[in-house]
Amino acid sequence: MHSPASQLPIYNVAGDIGDRLRACPRLVLQAPTGSGKSTQVPQMLLAQGRVGEGQIVVLQPRRLAARLLAARVARERGVELGGEVGYQVRFENCVGPTTRIRYATEGVVLRQMIQDPHLTGVSALILDEFHERHLYGDITLARALDLQAQSRPDLLVVVMSATLESNALAEYLRPCGVVQAEGRQFPVEIEYLAHRLGPQSPPVWELAAEAFGRHVRGGCGGDVLVFMPGGYEIAQTLEAIRHRAESKDYLLLPLHGDLAPADQDAAVARYERPKVVVSTNVAETSVTIEGVSLVIDSGLARIPRYDPHRGINTLLIEKISQASAEQRAGRAGRTGPGRCMRLWSEPEHQERPAHQLPEVRRLDLAEVVLTLKAAGLEDLRQFRWLEPPAEQGLRDAEVLLTDLGALDRAGRITEIGRRMLAFPVHPRYGRMLLAAREYGCVYQAALMAALTQGRDLLLRNVGRDVEGRREDLFGGRGLSDLWVLMRAWSYAAKNDFRLEACRRLGIHAQTARQVQPLLQQFLLIAERQGLETTPKSVPDQALQKCVLAGFSDRVARRLDQGTLRCELVHGRRGVLARESVVQDHPLLVAAEVREVGSSDRSVQTLLSLATAVEADWLRQLFPEDWQLRERVFFDPATKRVCAEAAECFRELSLSTRRIEPPPTAAAARILAEEVIAGRLTLKHWDHAVDQWILRLNLLGRWCPELELPPLSEADRRTLIEHICLGGFSYKDVKEREVRTAVRGWVPAAQQELVERHAPERLTLANGRRPKVSYAADGPPYVALRIQELYDVAAAPRIAMNRVPVLVHILAPSMRPVQITQDLANFWREHYPRLKQELQRRYPKHQWR
Repeated sequence: MHSPASQLPIYNVAGDIGDRLRACPRLVLQAPTGSGKSTQVPQMLLAQGRVGEGQIVVLQPRRLAARLLAARVARERGVELGGEVGYQVRFENCVGPTTRIRYATEGVVLRQMIQDPHLTGVSALILDEFHERHLYGDITLARALDLQAQSRPDLLVVVMSATLESNALAEYLRPCGVVQAEGRQFPVEIEYLAHRLGPQSPPVWELAAEAFGRHVRGGCGGDVLVFMPGGYEIAQTLEAIRHRAESKDYLLLPLHGDLAPADQDAAVARYERPKVVVSTNVAETSVTIEGVSLVIDSGLARIPRYDPHRGINTLLIEKISQASAEQRAGRAGRTGPGRCMRLWSEPEHQERPAHQLPEVRRLDLAEVVLTLKAAGLEDLRQFRWLEPPAEQGLRDAEVLLTDLGALDRAGRITEIGRRMLAFPVHPRYGRMLLAAREYGCVYQAALMAALTQGRDLLLRNVGRDVEGRREDLFGGRGLSDLWVLMRAWSYAAKNDFRLEACRRLGIHAQTARQVQPLLQQFLLIAERQGLETTPKSVPDQALQKCVLAGFSDRVARRLDQGTLRCELVHGRRGVLARESVVQDHPLLVAAEVREVGSSDRSVQTLLSLATAVEADWLRQLFPEDWQLRERVFFDPATKRVCAEAAECFRELSLSTRRIEPPPTAAAARILAEEVIAGRLTLKHWDHAVDQWILRLNLLGRWCPELELPPLSEADRRTLIEHICLGGFSYKDVKEREVRTAVRGWVPAAQQELVERHAPERLTLANGRRPKVSYAADGPPYVALRIQELYDVAAAPRIAMNRVPVLVHILAPSMRPVQITQDLANFWREHYPRLKQELQRRYPKHQWR
C-alpha cells in the first residue's frame, strides 16, 4: 500500500517553506531522495495560495522523469493528465489552458524565456534535482534571477536537490531562504567486490546476474533495482538474469528514456510478484521505484562530454562519482533496511571523484550560446554563470555558430540565427531546415532531422542475408547515408512498422515508429515559419546542399582510397564508418561525429551519416571561408625546400599544386631554420666565426664608446638567411662562404677596432703570439707552457687596456699548473716551488 502523500517527510517542513517564501522569493530546499519533494512541493505552493492564478513550472533534467512525475501528481490529485497537471518535453506538449502544475525539461523552459522574456502566466519556477548540474538548469536559473531583479520580483524561484552544496548555492542566490528536510531513510548495507576487476573479468551484466543469484539464494526477497549505463547493457543484463534459475518468480523489466511510455510506466508500477528493474541513471534520483530492497550497481553511466580538440560531443561509458553511488544505494532504503551490491572494490571507490563535473564544463555550448545571444547577451563572459564554462568551449561554440551563419563575424546573432531557434533541435539541424526552404526540400529535411534525433534506425551486425536485402531495397554505394535511412523508414512505414517486416531488413521498429510524431512536429514548426512542407520530388543536389548548409563544420576529405581515414575542417581527423555508402567520394559531410569507446579501451572518432558534396559548392555557399594558401616547407628526405599552393576551406586543404621554384625569401628562411636547429650544417661556419661574433659583442660591452653594433641571436638568424638566399636545397648552401658575410655585419673601420682591441692573437713581450679564447660567461684567456712565458713579466690586457687576460700556465705535458692574471706574483711567489718539482719530472726542458 502507498503511504498517504501527507505523511511524506517533506510535509514536516511545509510551514518553513511557506515562511521562507513569504520573506524572500528565492529558496534553496535540500531534501533527501524519497522525501516527496518532487511531487509534493508544487502541490504545497498551490494549496498555500502562494502562486495566485499563475502556473507552477517544475524543471526536470530528464524527459522520462517529467512525464512520470506529472502522471503521479495527476493521479494523486484525481485529475486527467494534461489538465490541471501536465508535462512538456522536447517534441511533446501535454498541457492545456487549465494547467496549473507543469513538469518540463530545462531546455523547454529556457526557450520559453526567449520567446516570452517576462514568463507571462508563470508564478513559480522549481528547479528539481539541481545537484546534477545540467547545463540548461544552470542557464535557466541565471536567467530567472535576472528576470526577478529586472521585471518580475513576484516570481518564486525554488532550487531543490537531494544532495547539494547549499552554502555555495545560497551565496549565488543571495538573498534567499534555506530549508533542509529530513528523509525517511533506512540503513543500507554496502557490499563491494573483494578484488579489482582485471581485463579478463566477465562482462558487467554477468557480474550483476551473479550478484542477483547470490541475493536470492541467501533467502532475501523484495524488488531489485540494477543500474546499467545504457540500453544495450540493460538488454544484456535482463538476458543474463533470465537465464538464471533464481529469476523464475521475478518479473524482469527495463527502464530507460528510449522506451515507449507504456513500458516506462510498467517499470515503476507495483505488482504481486517481485520484480527486477534494470535502469539507466534515470532511477538514481528523478524516478522513485517503490519497494526496492536490493540495488545492484554497475558503477557506470554514459556521461556526455565535449571534446574541444575535435569539436564534438562524446558519450562514453565512465565510472560514476561517489555522490552518484550514494544516491543509487539510497534507493534500497526507502521502505525498510536494504542492501547495495557494488560491482567494484572498496579501494576503487575511494579513487572515484567526489562529484560529477557540471555539464557547463563538459558539453557543447552551441545551442546555449545561440539562446543567450537571442536573449540580447552580447558578451558571454559577463553572463551570470553559476560556474563559468571553459574559454575553449565558448570559443568553439562561437566558431560553429559563425560557420552556420547564426552569428556574424562580430559575434552578433543574425536573422538566420533567430529563425534557427524556432526549431527545438541542435543549431545544425535548425540551419538545415531553413536551407531546405531555398532548395525546395523541406519535407525531406524534416524527415532527415527526425531520423537522427533518436537511437540508430538500422541495427548493426545483422548478417549477410539482411545486408543483401538492404542493398536490394535501399541501394548500395550512393550519395548519402541519410538517403538510406529515408528509404528504410519509408519501407517500415509502408509495412505499418510491423516487427517481422522490420526484422527482415534489420530496422529497429520502435525507433521507426517514433520518427512519425517527430516528423509531424518539425513540419508543423516549419509551416509556422512560412515554409512549404508538401512532399515532392527534388534533385539529389538540392538535398546534398541542404545537408551541407547544416553541417558545414563537418566537411571531411578522404586522405586516401586505401583506408577510411579522413581530415576534417578546423584541423580535425576521423574515420568514415565502415557501413557508410559514401565510400567512393573524396569529399563528404558527416551529420554525426562521435567518439566511440571499445572493449580494449581505445577511442575512435567515427564519421557517420555521411553525404557526398562537391568542392564547387563550398566556394559558392561559403565564399568567405574559401582561401588560397601557399605552403613552403622543408622535405627532410630530399633536403630541399618545397612549395605548394592549396585551395582551403576552413583550413581543410582540398587541392594542391607544386610551385617551382619556391619563393626565394621563404626558402632562405626555412633553410636557416634547419641550420639553427642543427639539422643542417654550413661547412665554413666554424669556431673561428663564432669567436669573431663573441669578440664583437664583448668589445661593444667593454667599450661602449666605440658604438659597435651587437650581433644578437635574431641577427645571427638574419645572417644565416642572407647566406642561404638564392638556395633551395642543402646542396646549394652547404659550401657557401661564411666569414666574409659575418664580418660584413659591421663596416671595415669597426672591423679594424675589433681586431685591435679584441684581437684573435696577442703579441707578448717575448714575441710569442698566442690565440685568445673568448667566452660569453667568463674572462678571455690564453694558454702557454711555462717556457713560452719566459721574459713576460706582466699579464696582457685588451679592450683599451681595460680587460686583463687570464693566463693558463701549462706544464711541458700541457697540463695546467696555475691560472692567474698576476704574472709578477707568479714568478715571485709560485714559480720557485713549481720549478723544483717540474724540473725533476721534465729534466730535458729548459728551466731558468
